[in-house]
Amino acid sequence: MARGNQRDKAREANLKKQAAVKSKNSKSGSEMQRDKEAVAAKMREKQAAADAKKAAEGKK
Repeated sequence: MARGNQRDKAREANLKKQAAVKSKNSKSGSEMQRDKEAVAAKMREKQAAADAKKAAEGKK
């Protein structure tokens, strides 16, 4: 049964290692900042469109 235990321990260690890799951030600081700015710009556009739609509905 020593092999079975060794296999189980190796499986547990591998799952732990894979979980750590998935949760790690793979972007550099400049890439992260660029992505944040792109998302913020999209949200500002969406908010402007929503405000324009509300203003148009208010005038009717």
